[in-house]
Amino acid sequence: AVDESELLTVPDGWKEPAFTREDNPRGLLEESSFATLFPKYREAYLKECWPLVQKALGEHYVNAALDLIEGSMTVTTTKKTFDPYAIIRARDLIKLLARSVPFEQAVRILQDDVACDIIKIGSLVRKKETFIKRRARLLGPKGSTLKALELLTNCYIMVQGNTVSALGPFSGLKEVRKVVLDTMKNIHPIYNIKTLMIKRELAKDPELRTQSWERFLPKFKQKNLKKRKEPKKKNIKKEYTPFPPPQPESQIDKELASGEYFLKERQKKRKQMEEIKAKQADAVKRRQEERNKAFIPPKEKPAVKTKKASTEKKIDIEAIKEKVKNAKKKKLGALPEEEVKLKIAADEKKKKKK
Repeated sequence: AVDESELLTVPDGWKEPAFTREDNPRGLLEESSFATLFPKYREAYLKECWPLVQKALGEHYVNAALDLIEGSMTVTTTKKTFDPYAIIRARDLIKLLARSVPFEQAVRILQDDVACDIIKIGSLVRKKETFIKRRARLLGPKGSTLKALELLTNCYIMVQGNTVSALGPFSGLKEVRKVVLDTMKNIHPIYNIKTLMIKRELAKDPELRTQSWERFLPKFKQKNLKKRKEPKKKNIKKEYTPFPPPQPESQIDKELASGEYFLKERQKKRKQMEEIKAKQADAVKRRQEERNKAFIPPKEKPAVKTKKASTEKKIDIEAIKEKVKNAKKKKLGALPEEEVKLKIAADEKKKKKK
């Protein structure tokens, strides 16, 4: 845990004071110069905007010369130049102009809080097709990925040929370089963009200033691709031997080895006929077996044994016998004995009353 009072805090909106003539009244001792070449297709644009370049550099007392014959731009200091770092900024300006960065953006390099970074990506990928695909991935569909990266890093990014030119604050340039190099290493820029978005939100919270942000940042593991499917037929290379293969036996050699060569014509024909008859007999036998297969009966399924009736409930045989006896005594449609007796008794009572 770090005490917040020990940390260096910079007030909001503070800027370093500009370097003036009072800081270096005697100027520079010697003249310094830088030159850079530019491609032929940039000649027309540089010719148009060169007066603006000279005017911008003239404010810092730096001379600029354009040589269209050699195809080069040169910047030199003068006796009036008091800022020693002005020539370095002028050098970066002509480098950016040579890399197809428009003058409106390139002139920002002369400001104190703006820097530039030219990232060489041409030698990071071997195959040209792969390089073109990954460079297009950095741009994204209709330049959307590049635009998102510019908004998150506050940098101007220009992808041109084998280089990526970035212009902006130092913190943003560091992130741009990381994203560009990761893209060339086959890591999609969307992962880095997602991380930058989370960092941007975390920076707004003052409580998280002294804490580690590792727990908030996403961790993207590189998945191992499945192994290539091996072909069914493999061409196995035979072992190299300096000796040639043995010469194949001719028909005469085979006949000499079996002894047929010394047989007479009649014996040869008889042997051939015997071989033909043996083949015919085998074919007839096979054909007969195929025909007999139709007459072989199919195997019957084993009969399923019926389960015996459960004898859990015991039958009362005596009760059934009594029921049968009572049923025999009864006539069809007759009343039971008790009812008959009651009826007879009732009739007798009626007679006595009369």
